[in-house]
Amino acid sequence: MAEGQKRTGLSPTGGRDVHTVRFPVGAPPASVDVLVVGAGPVGLAAAVELTARGVEVAVVDRARTATLVRAGAMGHTARVVEHFRRWGLLRRIRDAWTYPPEWNQGLRWVTSLAGHELVPAARPSFTGGTARGSGAGEALRRPQTVLQRVFLEHLEEQRVSVAGSWELVALREDADGVEAEIVGVGSGERRTVRAGYVLGTDGARSTTRRLAGIGRTGAYATEKRLRLIVRTGDISGRVGAAPNATNIVVNATASGFLAAVSTREWRVYAGPYPLEHEPTERELLGVAGAAFGFDAGLELVSATTFHHATRVAETFRRGRVLLAGDAAHVRTPGGNLGEGIGDVVNLGWKLAAVIAGDAPPALLDSYDQERRTHDQRVADHALEESLRREATLAEIRRGGVPDDADTGPEAARRRAEIGERLRRDRSEGAGVTFDERYDSSDVLWYEPGQRESEPPWRADVYEDDARPGHRAPDGPVDPYGGTLHDRIGDAFALLVLVEDRSVEHSFAAEAVGRSLPFTVVHLTDPAARAVYGAGGATHVLVRPDQHVAWRGAALPPGGAGAVLDRVTGRHLGPPATGAVPARAVPAGAASA
Repeated sequence: MAEGQKRTGLSPTGGRDVHTVRFPVGAPPASVDVLVVGAGPVGLAAAVELTARGVEVAVVDRARTATLVRAGAMGHTARVVEHFRRWGLLRRIRDAWTYPPEWNQGLRWVTSLAGHELVPAARPSFTGGTARGSGAGEALRRPQTVLQRVFLEHLEEQRVSVAGSWELVALREDADGVEAEIVGVGSGERRTVRAGYVLGTDGARSTTRRLAGIGRTGAYATEKRLRLIVRTGDISGRVGAAPNATNIVVNATASGFLAAVSTREWRVYAGPYPLEHEPTERELLGVAGAAFGFDAGLELVSATTFHHATRVAETFRRGRVLLAGDAAHVRTPGGNLGEGIGDVVNLGWKLAAVIAGDAPPALLDSYDQERRTHDQRVADHALEESLRREATLAEIRRGGVPDDADTGPEAARRRAEIGERLRRDRSEGAGVTFDERYDSSDVLWYEPGQRESEPPWRADVYEDDARPGHRAPDGPVDPYGGTLHDRIGDAFALLVLVEDRSVEHSFAAEAVGRSLPFTVVHLTDPAARAVYGAGGATHVLVRPDQHVAWRGAALPPGGAGAVLDRVTGRHLGPPATGAVPARAVPAGAASA
Protein backbone atom coordinates (compact mmCIF):
# COMPACT_ATOMS: atom_id res chain seq x y z
CA MET A 1 0.00 0.00 0.00
CA ALA A 2 1.37 3.42 -0.93
CA GLU A 3 2.42 5.89 1.74
CA GLY A 4 -0.47 7.98 3.00
CA GLN A 5 -3.20 5.50 1.99
CA LYS A 6 -3.68 4.20 5.52
CA ARG A 7 -4.80 7.54 6.93
CA THR A 8 -7.85 6.15 8.63
CA GLY A 9 -9.50 7.65 11.68
CA LEU A 10 -8.75 11.22 10.68
CA SER A 11 -9.16 13.73 13.50
CA PRO A 12 -9.25 17.52 13.86
CA THR A 13 -5.46 17.38 14.04
CA GLY A 14 -5.31 16.68 10.31
CA GLY A 15 -3.70 13.31 11.01
CA ARG A 16 -4.43 10.50 13.45
CA ASP A 17 -4.77 10.59 17.23
CA VAL A 18 -2.31 7.85 18.16
CA HIS A 19 -3.23 7.47 21.82
CA THR A 20 -2.84 3.70 22.10
CA VAL A 21 -0.68 1.33 20.08
CA ARG A 22 -1.70 -2.31 20.39
CA PHE A 23 0.97 -4.86 19.67
CA PRO A 24 -0.12 -7.82 17.54
CA VAL A 25 -1.41 -10.94 19.27
CA GLY A 26 0.28 -14.22 18.47
CA ALA A 27 3.54 -16.06 18.94
CA PRO A 28 6.92 -15.52 17.28
CA PRO A 29 8.34 -18.13 14.91
CA ALA A 30 10.39 -21.02 16.26
CA SER A 31 13.52 -19.82 14.48
CA VAL A 32 14.70 -16.50 13.07
CA ASP A 33 17.91 -14.70 12.07
CA VAL A 34 17.52 -11.98 14.72
CA LEU A 35 15.18 -11.85 17.69
CA VAL A 36 14.58 -8.26 18.83
CA VAL A 37 13.50 -8.00 22.46
CA GLY A 38 11.54 -4.78 22.98
CA ALA A 39 8.96 -3.13 20.69
CA GLY A 40 9.73 0.47 21.53
CA PRO A 41 10.76 2.83 18.74
CA VAL A 42 14.37 1.56 18.75
CA GLY A 43 13.41 -2.12 18.61
CA LEU A 44 10.89 -1.57 15.82
CA ALA A 45 13.39 0.65 13.97
CA ALA A 46 15.92 -2.18 14.20
CA ALA A 47 13.37 -4.51 12.62
CA VAL A 48 12.74 -1.99 9.84
CA GLU A 49 16.48 -1.58 9.18
CA LEU A 50 17.29 -5.29 9.24
CA THR A 51 14.27 -6.31 7.16
CA ALA A 52 15.30 -3.82 4.48
CA ARG A 53 18.64 -5.65 4.32
CA GLY A 54 17.10 -9.08 3.86
CA VAL A 55 17.42 -10.27 7.46
CA GLU A 56 14.60 -12.40 8.93
CA VAL A 57 13.49 -10.68 12.13
CA ALA A 58 10.98 -11.26 14.91
CA VAL A 59 10.12 -8.79 17.69
CA VAL A 60 8.71 -9.59 21.14
CA ASP A 61 7.66 -7.32 23.99
CA ARG A 62 6.32 -8.08 27.45
CA ALA A 63 3.76 -5.27 27.13
CA ARG A 64 0.48 -5.54 25.26
CA THR A 65 0.15 -1.86 24.42
CA ALA A 66 2.04 1.42 24.31
CA THR A 67 0.16 4.57 25.27
CA LEU A 68 0.57 8.21 24.36
CA VAL A 69 0.33 9.41 27.94
CA ARG A 70 3.39 7.33 28.86
CA ALA A 71 5.29 8.13 25.67
CA GLY A 72 8.85 9.29 26.06
CA ALA A 73 10.57 10.91 23.08
CA MET A 74 8.83 13.73 21.24
CA GLY A 75 11.51 15.57 19.26
CA HIS A 76 13.45 13.90 16.45
CA THR A 77 16.58 15.50 15.06
CA ALA A 78 17.36 16.14 11.44
CA ARG A 79 19.80 13.19 11.48
CA VAL A 80 17.03 10.84 12.66
CA VAL A 81 14.74 12.26 9.97
CA GLU A 82 17.39 11.30 7.39
CA HIS A 83 16.83 7.69 8.41
CA PHE A 84 13.03 8.05 8.29
CA ARG A 85 13.48 9.31 4.74
CA ARG A 86 15.78 6.44 3.74
CA TRP A 87 13.30 3.89 5.11
CA GLY A 88 10.55 5.45 3.00
CA LEU A 89 8.47 6.26 6.09
CA LEU A 90 8.91 10.01 6.45
CA ARG A 91 5.59 10.91 4.81
CA ARG A 92 3.66 8.57 7.12
CA ILE A 93 5.36 9.98 10.21
CA ARG A 94 4.78 13.56 9.05
CA ASP A 95 1.08 12.83 8.55
CA ALA A 96 0.53 11.39 12.02
CA TRP A 97 -0.17 14.56 13.99
CA THR A 98 -1.52 14.14 17.51
CA TYR A 99 -2.36 17.83 17.87
CA PRO A 100 -3.20 20.44 15.20
CA PRO A 101 -0.20 21.35 13.02
CA GLU A 102 -0.94 25.04 13.68
CA TRP A 103 0.27 24.51 17.25
CA ASN A 104 3.75 23.74 15.97
CA GLN A 105 5.25 27.23 16.18
CA GLY A 106 8.81 26.58 17.35
CA LEU A 107 10.46 26.48 20.75
CA ARG A 108 9.45 29.39 23.02
CA TRP A 109 10.97 30.33 26.38
CA VAL A 110 8.11 31.70 28.48
CA THR A 111 7.15 32.53 32.05
CA SER A 112 4.05 30.31 31.50
CA LEU A 113 1.86 29.24 28.61
CA ALA A 114 -0.42 32.24 29.16
CA GLY A 115 2.37 34.48 30.38
CA HIS A 116 5.25 36.43 28.88
CA GLU A 117 7.70 35.40 26.15
CA LEU A 118 11.29 35.53 27.38
CA VAL A 119 13.08 34.36 24.22
CA PRO A 120 11.13 34.55 20.95
CA ALA A 121 10.87 31.36 18.90
CA ALA A 122 12.61 31.29 15.54
CA ARG A 123 9.89 30.87 12.94
CA PRO A 124 10.20 30.26 9.18
CA SER A 125 9.13 33.04 6.88
CA PHE A 126 6.35 32.31 4.40
CA THR A 127 7.58 33.69 1.09
CA GLY A 128 5.50 31.74 -1.41
CA GLY A 129 8.67 30.33 -2.93
CA THR A 130 9.26 26.69 -3.81
CA ALA A 131 10.56 24.32 -1.15
CA ARG A 132 13.48 21.97 -1.63
CA GLY A 133 11.26 19.02 -0.82
CA SER A 134 14.25 16.92 0.19
CA GLY A 135 13.68 16.75 3.93
CA ALA A 136 17.37 17.54 4.49
CA GLY A 137 17.78 19.52 7.67
CA GLU A 138 14.19 18.86 8.75
CA ALA A 139 13.45 18.01 12.38
CA LEU A 140 10.13 16.65 13.59
CA ARG A 141 8.01 16.59 16.75
CA ARG A 142 5.87 13.47 17.03
CA PRO A 143 5.25 11.30 20.12
CA GLN A 144 7.03 7.97 20.04
CA THR A 145 3.66 6.20 19.77
CA VAL A 146 3.45 7.71 16.28
CA LEU A 147 6.75 6.06 15.38
CA GLN A 148 5.61 2.75 16.85
CA ARG A 149 2.33 2.83 14.89
CA VAL A 150 4.06 3.68 11.60
CA PHE A 151 6.82 1.11 12.09
CA LEU A 152 4.26 -1.58 13.02
CA GLU A 153 2.20 -0.88 9.90
CA HIS A 154 5.31 -1.12 7.75
CA LEU A 155 6.48 -4.35 9.40
CA GLU A 156 3.02 -5.87 8.94
CA GLU A 157 3.27 -5.11 5.23
CA GLN A 158 6.66 -6.83 5.20
CA ARG A 159 5.19 -9.85 7.05
CA VAL A 160 7.53 -9.39 10.01
CA SER A 161 6.45 -11.09 13.24
CA VAL A 162 5.81 -8.67 16.13
CA ALA A 163 4.19 -10.12 19.25
CA GLY A 164 3.20 -8.46 22.51
CA SER A 165 2.75 -10.14 25.92
CA TRP A 166 5.92 -12.26 25.68
CA GLU A 167 8.65 -11.88 28.30
CA LEU A 168 12.24 -13.03 27.86
CA VAL A 169 13.34 -15.22 30.80
CA ALA A 170 16.45 -17.11 29.65
CA LEU A 171 19.21 -17.17 27.04
CA ARG A 172 21.34 -20.15 26.05
CA GLU A 173 24.09 -19.60 23.50
CA ASP A 174 26.09 -22.14 21.56
CA ALA A 175 28.46 -21.91 18.63
CA ASP A 176 25.67 -21.54 16.06
CA GLY A 177 23.07 -19.37 17.74
CA VAL A 178 21.02 -18.47 20.79
CA GLU A 179 17.99 -20.15 22.30
CA ALA A 180 15.74 -17.49 23.83
CA GLU A 181 13.16 -18.77 26.26
CA ILE A 182 10.06 -16.60 26.47
CA VAL A 183 6.95 -16.80 28.64
CA GLY A 184 3.49 -15.52 27.80
CA VAL A 185 2.46 -12.73 30.15
CA GLY A 186 -0.80 -13.82 31.71
CA SER A 187 -0.93 -17.21 30.00
CA GLY A 188 2.29 -18.66 31.39
CA GLU A 189 2.92 -20.47 28.09
CA ARG A 190 6.62 -21.18 27.52
CA ARG A 191 8.25 -21.15 24.10
CA THR A 192 11.79 -21.25 22.78
CA VAL A 193 12.94 -19.14 19.83
CA ARG A 194 16.13 -20.18 18.07
CA ALA A 195 17.93 -17.09 16.76
CA GLY A 196 21.25 -16.38 15.15
CA TYR A 197 21.48 -13.22 17.26
CA VAL A 198 19.44 -11.52 19.98
CA LEU A 199 19.20 -7.73 20.04
CA GLY A 200 18.09 -6.22 23.35
CA THR A 201 16.16 -2.97 22.94
CA ASP A 202 14.13 -3.52 26.09
CA GLY A 203 14.82 -0.29 27.93
CA ALA A 204 16.90 0.92 30.82
CA ARG A 205 15.98 -2.08 33.00
CA SER A 206 16.88 -4.44 30.17
CA THR A 207 16.38 -8.11 30.90
CA THR A 208 18.51 -8.91 27.87
CA ARG A 209 21.42 -6.97 29.33
CA ARG A 210 21.14 -8.73 32.68
CA LEU A 211 20.92 -12.18 31.09
CA ALA A 212 24.04 -11.39 29.06
CA GLY A 213 25.85 -10.45 32.27
CA ILE A 214 26.69 -6.96 31.05
CA GLY A 215 27.15 -4.32 33.73
CA ARG A 216 26.86 -0.54 33.47
CA THR A 217 28.99 2.38 34.53
CA GLY A 218 28.26 6.05 35.04
CA ALA A 219 27.20 8.78 37.40
CA TYR A 220 24.34 8.16 39.81
CA ALA A 221 21.83 10.93 40.50
CA THR A 222 21.58 12.69 43.86
CA GLU A 223 18.00 13.86 43.26
CA LYS A 224 15.06 12.99 41.07
CA ARG A 225 12.58 14.65 38.73
CA LEU A 226 9.19 13.69 37.40
CA ARG A 227 7.81 13.81 33.89
CA LEU A 228 4.09 14.49 34.16
CA ILE A 229 1.28 14.09 31.69
CA VAL A 230 -1.67 16.31 32.60
CA ARG A 231 -5.04 16.53 30.90
CA THR A 232 -6.68 19.94 30.48
CA GLY A 233 -10.19 21.17 30.01
CA ASP A 234 -10.94 23.44 27.06
CA ILE A 235 -8.23 26.11 27.35
CA SER A 236 -8.82 27.85 24.03
CA GLY A 237 -10.54 30.73 25.81
CA ARG A 238 -7.25 31.61 27.52
CA VAL A 239 -4.62 30.69 24.92
CA GLY A 240 -6.55 30.74 21.64
CA ALA A 241 -7.28 28.03 19.12
CA ALA A 242 -3.58 27.48 18.36
CA PRO A 243 -1.42 27.63 21.51
CA ASN A 244 2.27 27.05 21.01
CA ALA A 245 2.92 23.32 21.45
CA THR A 246 6.55 23.44 22.59
CA ASN A 247 7.64 25.72 25.41
CA ILE A 248 10.31 25.91 28.07
CA VAL A 249 8.90 27.48 31.21
CA VAL A 250 10.95 29.55 33.64
CA ASN A 251 9.17 30.89 36.72
CA ALA A 252 9.41 30.69 40.48
CA THR A 253 7.58 27.33 40.69
CA ALA A 254 7.80 25.50 37.36
CA SER A 255 10.68 24.97 34.96
CA GLY A 256 11.43 22.87 31.91
CA PHE A 257 9.31 21.67 29.02
CA LEU A 258 5.61 22.34 28.71
CA ALA A 259 4.79 20.45 25.53
CA ALA A 260 1.56 19.29 23.93
CA VAL A 261 1.25 15.58 23.24
CA SER A 262 -2.37 15.76 22.07
CA THR A 263 -5.20 18.29 21.97
CA ARG A 264 -5.86 17.84 25.69
CA GLU A 265 -2.69 16.26 27.14
CA TRP A 266 0.52 18.11 27.90
CA ARG A 267 3.90 17.08 29.25
CA VAL A 268 5.21 19.05 32.24
CA TYR A 269 8.32 18.61 34.37
CA ALA A 270 8.43 18.73 38.17
CA GLY A 271 11.39 18.78 40.56
CA PRO A 272 14.08 18.37 41.54
CA TYR A 273 13.15 16.46 44.68
CA PRO A 274 15.26 14.50 47.16
CA LEU A 275 15.51 10.85 46.15
CA GLU A 276 13.40 9.74 49.10
CA HIS A 277 10.66 12.37 48.63
CA GLU A 278 7.32 11.26 47.18
CA PRO A 279 5.44 14.37 46.05
CA THR A 280 1.66 14.31 46.43
CA GLU A 281 -0.73 14.67 43.52
CA ARG A 282 -1.69 18.10 44.82
CA GLU A 283 1.97 19.14 44.85
CA LEU A 284 2.51 17.95 41.27
CA LEU A 285 -0.64 19.63 40.00
CA GLY A 286 0.54 22.85 41.65
CA VAL A 287 3.72 22.76 39.61
CA ALA A 288 1.79 21.93 36.43
CA GLY A 289 -0.69 24.75 37.07
CA ALA A 290 2.19 27.22 37.45
CA ALA A 291 3.51 26.12 34.04
CA PHE A 292 0.16 26.93 32.42
CA GLY A 293 -0.20 30.19 34.36
CA PHE A 294 -3.97 29.85 34.85
CA ASP A 295 -6.57 27.37 36.06
CA ALA A 296 -6.60 24.85 33.23
CA GLY A 297 -8.77 22.30 35.03
CA LEU A 298 -5.85 19.89 35.21
CA GLU A 299 -6.05 16.16 35.83
CA LEU A 300 -2.87 14.19 36.55
CA VAL A 301 -2.69 11.31 34.07
CA SER A 302 0.79 9.90 34.72
CA ALA A 303 4.00 10.68 36.57
CA THR A 304 7.29 9.05 35.57
CA THR A 305 10.49 9.45 37.56
CA PHE A 306 13.73 10.27 35.78
CA HIS A 307 17.19 11.31 36.89
CA HIS A 308 19.96 13.54 35.67
CA ALA A 309 22.40 10.67 35.44
CA THR A 310 24.43 8.61 32.97
CA ARG A 311 24.47 4.83 32.72
CA VAL A 312 26.31 3.17 29.82
CA ALA A 313 26.72 -0.57 29.31
CA GLU A 314 30.26 -1.88 29.66
CA THR A 315 29.94 -3.39 26.20
CA PHE A 316 27.23 -3.30 23.54
CA ARG A 317 28.08 -6.85 22.43
CA ARG A 318 28.68 -10.11 24.20
CA GLY A 319 28.84 -13.07 21.87
CA ARG A 320 25.59 -13.28 19.95
CA VAL A 321 23.76 -10.84 22.20
CA LEU A 322 23.74 -7.14 21.32
CA LEU A 323 22.26 -4.07 22.97
CA ALA A 324 20.86 -0.83 21.53
CA GLY A 325 18.97 2.23 22.74
CA ASP A 326 18.14 2.56 26.44
CA ALA A 327 19.25 -1.03 27.05
CA ALA A 328 22.76 0.12 26.11
CA HIS A 329 22.79 3.71 27.40
CA VAL A 330 20.63 6.15 29.30
CA ARG A 331 21.26 9.81 29.83
CA THR A 332 19.59 12.98 30.95
CA PRO A 333 16.37 13.21 28.87
CA GLY A 334 16.49 15.24 25.71
CA GLY A 335 17.33 13.01 22.77
CA ASN A 336 18.45 9.52 23.78
CA LEU A 337 16.12 8.06 21.15
CA GLY A 338 18.29 9.72 18.50
CA GLU A 339 21.31 7.80 19.74
CA GLY A 340 19.22 4.62 19.77
CA ILE A 341 18.24 5.06 16.12
CA GLY A 342 21.92 5.71 15.36
CA ASP A 343 22.77 2.44 17.09
CA VAL A 344 20.52 0.29 14.92
CA VAL A 345 21.62 2.01 11.71
CA ASN A 346 25.27 1.36 12.56
CA LEU A 347 24.53 -2.24 13.52
CA GLY A 348 22.07 -3.09 10.75
CA TRP A 349 24.36 -3.39 7.76
CA LYS A 350 27.04 -5.15 9.81
CA LEU A 351 24.66 -7.76 11.19
CA ALA A 352 23.20 -8.33 7.73
CA ALA A 353 26.68 -8.85 6.25
CA VAL A 354 27.66 -11.32 8.99
CA ILE A 355 24.41 -13.32 8.69
CA ALA A 356 24.80 -13.49 4.91
CA GLY A 357 28.35 -14.78 5.30
CA ASP A 358 29.85 -11.72 3.63
CA ALA A 359 31.74 -10.58 6.75
CA PRO A 360 33.17 -12.32 9.82
CA PRO A 361 31.48 -12.09 13.23
CA ALA A 362 34.40 -9.91 14.36
CA LEU A 363 32.84 -7.07 12.34
CA LEU A 364 30.23 -6.79 15.11
CA ASP A 365 32.92 -5.73 17.59
CA SER A 366 33.19 -2.47 15.65
CA TYR A 367 29.57 -1.71 16.60
CA ASP A 368 30.64 -1.53 20.22
CA GLN A 369 33.82 0.40 19.35
CA GLU A 370 32.02 3.05 17.36
CA ARG A 371 28.69 3.50 19.07
CA ARG A 372 29.70 3.17 22.71
CA THR A 373 32.33 5.88 22.28
CA HIS A 374 29.84 8.21 20.60
CA ASP A 375 26.99 7.49 23.02
CA GLN A 376 29.26 8.03 26.03
CA ARG A 377 30.44 11.31 24.57
CA VAL A 378 26.89 12.57 24.11
CA ALA A 379 25.79 11.31 27.52
CA ASP A 380 28.65 13.13 29.27
CA HIS A 381 27.74 16.33 27.45
CA ALA A 382 24.04 15.98 28.32
CA LEU A 383 24.79 15.57 32.02
CA GLU A 384 27.15 18.56 32.03
CA GLU A 385 24.57 20.63 30.15
CA SER A 386 21.74 19.73 32.52
CA LEU A 387 23.81 20.69 35.55
CA ARG A 388 24.74 23.99 33.93
CA ARG A 389 21.10 24.77 33.18
CA GLU A 390 20.13 23.97 36.76
CA ALA A 391 22.74 26.48 37.95
CA THR A 392 21.36 29.10 35.56
CA LEU A 393 17.82 28.51 36.77
CA ALA A 394 18.92 28.85 40.40
CA GLU A 395 20.66 32.13 39.59
CA ILE A 396 17.55 33.48 37.82
CA ARG A 397 15.30 32.53 40.71
CA ARG A 398 17.62 34.17 43.22
CA GLY A 399 17.20 37.39 41.28
CA GLY A 400 13.43 36.94 41.19
CA VAL A 401 10.90 36.15 38.43
CA PRO A 402 8.06 38.69 38.27
CA ASP A 403 4.49 37.43 38.57
CA ASP A 404 2.71 37.20 35.22
CA ALA A 405 0.15 39.75 36.41
CA ASP A 406 2.86 42.37 36.96
CA THR A 407 3.07 44.40 33.75
CA GLY A 408 4.97 47.37 35.18
CA PRO A 409 8.24 48.73 33.77
CA GLU A 410 10.40 47.09 36.45
CA ALA A 411 8.86 43.68 35.73
CA ALA A 412 9.41 44.20 31.99
CA ARG A 413 13.04 45.13 32.65
CA ARG A 414 13.58 42.01 34.76
CA ARG A 415 11.99 39.75 32.16
CA ALA A 416 14.23 41.24 29.48
CA GLU A 417 17.21 40.60 31.75
CA ILE A 418 16.13 36.97 32.25
CA GLY A 419 15.66 36.53 28.50
CA GLU A 420 19.14 37.85 27.81
CA ARG A 421 20.58 35.51 30.44
CA LEU A 422 18.83 32.56 28.82
CA ARG A 423 20.08 33.58 25.38
CA ARG A 424 23.67 33.70 26.65
CA ASP A 425 23.26 30.32 28.29
CA ARG A 426 21.61 28.65 25.32
CA SER A 427 23.77 26.31 23.27
CA GLU A 428 22.98 24.69 19.96
CA GLY A 429 23.37 20.94 19.51
CA ALA A 430 24.63 20.71 15.94
CA GLY A 431 27.47 18.43 16.99
CA VAL A 432 25.12 16.15 18.92
CA THR A 433 22.83 15.94 15.91
CA PHE A 434 25.28 15.39 13.07
CA ASP A 435 28.81 14.75 14.37
CA GLU A 436 28.55 10.98 14.91
CA ARG A 437 32.30 10.80 14.65
CA TYR A 438 33.84 7.30 14.76
CA ASP A 439 37.43 8.13 15.59
CA SER A 440 38.46 4.79 17.09
CA SER A 441 37.46 1.88 14.89
CA ASP A 442 39.18 -1.18 13.49
CA VAL A 443 37.08 -1.14 10.30
CA LEU A 444 37.84 2.34 8.98
CA TRP A 445 40.77 3.33 6.78
CA TYR A 446 41.94 6.50 8.46
CA GLU A 447 44.14 8.98 6.65
CA PRO A 448 47.73 9.41 7.91
CA GLY A 449 47.71 11.69 10.95
CA GLN A 450 43.92 12.15 10.76
CA ARG A 451 43.02 11.23 14.31
CA GLU A 452 45.83 13.30 15.78
CA SER A 453 44.96 16.41 13.76
CA GLU A 454 41.17 16.44 14.02
CA PRO A 455 39.63 19.21 16.15
CA PRO A 456 38.02 17.95 19.36
CA TRP A 457 34.36 16.92 19.22
CA ARG A 458 32.04 19.71 20.31
CA ALA A 459 28.34 19.39 21.03
CA ASP A 460 27.54 22.82 19.61
CA VAL A 461 29.59 22.69 16.41
CA TYR A 462 29.20 20.77 13.18
CA GLU A 463 31.01 21.37 9.92
CA ASP A 464 30.75 19.15 6.85
CA ASP A 465 33.75 16.84 7.02
CA ALA A 466 34.36 13.96 4.61
CA ARG A 467 37.23 12.33 6.47
CA PRO A 468 36.85 8.64 7.37
CA GLY A 469 34.64 8.02 10.39
CA HIS A 470 32.46 11.08 9.80
CA ARG A 471 28.88 11.19 8.57
CA ALA A 472 28.96 11.69 4.82
CA PRO A 473 27.83 15.28 4.21
CA ASP A 474 24.46 15.44 2.46
CA GLY A 475 22.96 17.95 0.08
CA PRO A 476 20.95 18.26 -3.14
CA VAL A 477 22.57 16.62 -6.16
CA ASP A 478 19.54 16.52 -8.40
CA PRO A 479 17.70 19.60 -9.71
CA TYR A 480 14.45 17.67 -9.16
CA GLY A 481 14.99 17.33 -5.40
CA GLY A 482 17.14 14.25 -4.85
CA THR A 483 19.94 14.32 -2.27
CA LEU A 484 23.28 12.56 -2.11
CA HIS A 485 21.99 10.30 0.65
CA ASP A 486 19.10 9.35 -1.65
CA ARG A 487 21.65 8.27 -4.26
CA ILE A 488 23.70 6.32 -1.73
CA GLY A 489 20.65 4.45 -0.46
CA ASP A 490 21.38 1.28 1.54
CA ALA A 491 24.59 0.29 -0.24
CA PHE A 492 28.30 0.90 -0.13
CA ALA A 493 28.84 3.87 -2.42
CA LEU A 494 31.94 5.10 -4.19
CA LEU A 495 31.85 8.84 -4.80
CA VAL A 496 33.92 9.69 -7.88
CA LEU A 497 35.21 13.25 -8.31
CA VAL A 498 37.29 12.78 -11.49
CA GLU A 499 36.82 11.51 -15.03
CA ASP A 500 39.25 8.59 -14.68
CA ARG A 501 37.18 5.44 -14.00
CA SER A 502 39.93 2.93 -13.19
CA VAL A 503 39.46 3.13 -9.40
CA GLU A 504 35.70 2.84 -9.84
CA HIS A 505 36.10 -0.33 -11.91
CA SER A 506 38.47 -1.86 -9.34
CA PHE A 507 36.02 -1.26 -6.47
CA ALA A 508 33.07 -2.56 -8.49
CA ALA A 509 34.86 -5.80 -9.31
CA GLU A 510 35.99 -6.38 -5.74
CA ALA A 511 32.51 -5.59 -4.35
CA VAL A 512 30.89 -8.12 -6.69
CA GLY A 513 33.41 -10.76 -5.57
CA ARG A 514 32.42 -10.13 -1.95
CA SER A 515 28.63 -10.00 -2.61
CA LEU A 516 28.49 -6.45 -1.24
CA PRO A 517 25.72 -4.05 -2.29
CA PHE A 518 27.55 -1.36 -4.21
CA THR A 519 26.75 1.78 -6.15
CA VAL A 520 28.75 4.53 -7.83
CA VAL A 521 27.93 8.24 -7.65
CA HIS A 522 29.72 10.67 -9.96
CA LEU A 523 29.89 14.01 -8.17
CA THR A 524 29.79 16.77 -10.75
CA ASP A 525 28.66 19.68 -8.58
CA PRO A 526 31.65 21.94 -7.76
CA ALA A 527 30.44 22.56 -4.18
CA ALA A 528 30.11 18.83 -3.51
CA ARG A 529 33.53 18.20 -4.99
CA ALA A 530 34.99 20.89 -2.74
CA VAL A 531 33.58 19.17 0.38
CA TYR A 532 34.58 15.64 -0.56
CA GLY A 533 37.80 16.47 -2.36
CA ALA A 534 39.55 18.21 0.54
CA GLY A 535 43.19 17.20 0.76
CA GLY A 536 43.26 16.26 -2.91
CA ALA A 537 40.98 13.22 -2.64
CA THR A 538 39.50 11.93 -5.87
CA HIS A 539 37.44 9.02 -4.50
CA VAL A 540 35.44 8.52 -1.31
CA LEU A 541 33.97 5.22 -0.11
CA VAL A 542 30.79 5.59 1.98
CA ARG A 543 29.41 2.74 4.13
CA PRO A 544 25.73 1.71 4.10
CA ASP A 545 25.21 3.70 7.33
CA GLN A 546 26.24 6.89 5.51
CA HIS A 547 29.67 7.17 7.15
CA VAL A 548 32.88 7.67 5.21
CA ALA A 549 35.06 4.53 5.27
CA TRP A 550 37.99 5.54 3.04
CA ARG A 551 39.11 8.58 1.08
CA GLY A 552 42.06 9.00 -1.20
CA ALA A 553 43.66 10.19 -4.41
CA ALA A 554 45.05 6.73 -5.20
CA LEU A 555 44.39 3.18 -4.11
CA PRO A 556 46.51 2.03 -1.14
CA PRO A 557 48.74 -1.08 -1.24
CA GLY A 558 46.48 -4.06 -1.78
CA GLY A 559 44.10 -1.99 -3.87
CA ALA A 560 40.32 -1.81 -3.58
CA GLY A 561 40.21 -5.32 -2.15
CA ALA A 562 42.31 -4.30 0.84
CA VAL A 563 40.00 -1.35 1.52
CA LEU A 564 36.86 -3.49 1.37
CA ASP A 565 38.49 -6.17 3.54
CA ARG A 566 39.22 -3.51 6.16
CA VAL A 567 35.76 -1.97 6.22
CA THR A 568 34.00 -5.37 6.38
CA GLY A 569 36.33 -6.70 9.09
CA ARG A 570 37.90 -9.46 7.00
CA HIS A 571 41.35 -8.49 8.28
CA LEU A 572 40.33 -9.20 11.87
CA GLY A 573 40.84 -12.39 13.85
CA PRO A 574 38.23 -14.15 16.02
CA PRO A 575 35.99 -11.81 18.03
CA ALA A 576 37.40 -10.79 21.39
CA THR A 577 34.11 -11.11 23.27
CA GLY A 578 33.09 -14.40 24.82
CA ALA A 579 29.96 -16.45 24.51
CA VAL A 580 26.95 -15.89 26.71
CA PRO A 581 26.46 -18.70 29.23
CA ALA A 582 23.01 -20.09 29.90
CA ARG A 583 21.24 -17.70 32.27
CA ALA A 584 17.74 -17.24 33.62
CA VAL A 585 16.12 -14.22 35.23
CA PRO A 586 16.31 -14.43 39.03
CA ALA A 587 12.95 -13.84 40.68
CA GLY A 588 12.52 -10.16 41.52
CA ALA A 589 15.93 -9.23 40.07
CA ALA A 590 16.67 -5.50 40.05
CA SER A 591 18.25 -3.55 37.22
CA ALA A 592 21.98 -3.02 37.40
